[in-house]
Amino acid sequence: MNPSSPAELDVPTIMRIGAARMTAGLDRMTRLDLDAHSEIFGPLPRMSADDIVEMCEQADLRGQGGAAFPFARKLQAVMDASQKKDEPAIVVVNCTEGEPGSFKDKMLMIRSPYLILSGAALVAEAIGADEIIIGVTGNELANRSIEEAVAAEPGLRKRVRVVQAPERFISGESGALVRGINGKKHVPPGRKQLAAERGVDDLPTLLSNASTFAQLSVLSLLGPARYASVGVPEEPGTVLLSVSGSARRPAVVECPTGVPLGVALDICQAPAGDGVLVGGYHGMWLGSEAAYQVPVGREGLAAAGGAFGAGVILPLGDGTCPLGEVARVASYLAGESAGQCGPCKLGLPNLARAMQSIVDGSGGLEAVDVARRAAATANKRGACAHPDGAVRFALSALEVFTEDLAAHVFHGSCGRPVLGVLPLPAGPEAESDTRLMVDWVRCQGHGLCAHLVPELIHLDSSGYPVIMNIPVPSWLEKDAKQAVSMCPALALRLAKAPPKPSADSGPTPIPAPALRAGLPRGKRRSISAGLGRKKRVNHGEPLLSVRHDHGLGMGRGR
Repeated sequence: MNPSSPAELDVPTIMRIGAARMTAGLDRMTRLDLDAHSEIFGPLPRMSADDIVEMCEQADLRGQGGAAFPFARKLQAVMDASQKKDEPAIVVVNCTEGEPGSFKDKMLMIRSPYLILSGAALVAEAIGADEIIIGVTGNELANRSIEEAVAAEPGLRKRVRVVQAPERFISGESGALVRGINGKKHVPPGRKQLAAERGVDDLPTLLSNASTFAQLSVLSLLGPARYASVGVPEEPGTVLLSVSGSARRPAVVECPTGVPLGVALDICQAPAGDGVLVGGYHGMWLGSEAAYQVPVGREGLAAAGGAFGAGVILPLGDGTCPLGEVARVASYLAGESAGQCGPCKLGLPNLARAMQSIVDGSGGLEAVDVARRAAATANKRGACAHPDGAVRFALSALEVFTEDLAAHVFHGSCGRPVLGVLPLPAGPEAESDTRLMVDWVRCQGHGLCAHLVPELIHLDSSGYPVIMNIPVPSWLEKDAKQAVSMCPALALRLAKAPPKPSADSGPTPIPAPALRAGLPRGKRRSISAGLGRKKRVNHGEPLLSVRHDHGLGMGRGR
């Protein structure tokens, strides 16, 4: 299962600043199978739930999916709910990664799956969870890697179930994932519900991001003191950054917290240009000078006016229109709404239209006011954080790209094309999505369509429809069909964009790994990859070899 190079499998490239931890061994192997994982990381110690809570509190381990919630508090809440209700707990690993610019979880799934699975199994054993559920989306390579890793370890085969979610931005929202696993529509619940209290099958559920469980594996091997030997004291350890955008060498970068972001940009050959988006499409923009100097980490980015989020770093580079890029993504985010909350399903399209009218020069100063009013309509008024994040993304762009904004407002254009530097979905699902289209020969400007589907259509100053250039969301399909059937001039239609030709004949095959007997385990039935005998944990003992070329890094990076 180890081709000669990652390029043969089209998997994310890895770069490092300092010694490797979560990416240990991946400088010499494309994928760590069971034997390779055991050789490089060694067996994890068996730990009680209380030990894990104490260890995570000492290291201040946070969720890596964007919210940065303390893992110890989440685990303690699950333990308390399980004891109070006298019900078993369930562990859910969130591998959905619906953010277009994020690929750190995919990298771990494809190249080091046992690091994720070992962390999940460690905590599942500790809290007595009967089942581990892996939530995935449509990346066939990543999904097969996880499934084959599970199949190769007998203890995992008995406990792990893989559930596929839709390929959508909101797929990673915890409530949406739990609903999907429970067989319901994969959208956030209308009322906030803690998975720790009532999650999968209404049982106490420990749900966390794939990278969080990988971090837990590393932390359990090193112990809090050695784990904190790199990074800043208030946020120890290393993090994974997904760097793309203008980067000539897009990569997952593992680096200690506190390192200037400019170092990561430089090794990826990523010019900042007008600015850098930090934290992904629910994040915020930083000017180029601030972006190069800001230290990597939650507190460092927040102090500079940014957000770490899930570690997505998207520099714009030179030559593209900043606000044009923002408008593209704003339209995409409007289409990714679950369509449940009025302020979101109406406010985000209004925001996207306002941003587009700024870019094309038709809106002037009034469009800036419209954008801010639309943002105020949607912000903090949804069942999930999607509208808040979309608003944060757009408003920070208006604050950072002031020169570009002035050029569009007062001169109609900044003179630069929109190059599409910010990534958007481009797979088969996106290419076949249905869109509303107008036959301009027939359209007579009746305006009925704008009343039937205001989320997608508004009228220009002459009364003719302006349609958002996004696929029709599933929750608007019925209204879109009604608008088509009721158009007096029969000028409106639904059509699918033809799929783009691909140079590849199909997905790259992955040879099936040989089934192995599993990692060392004690007298108790093992449920995990990499768990050794239960014993009193002494983090002063050498639990693994440290090799700075491919072993697990402990020392400070230079």
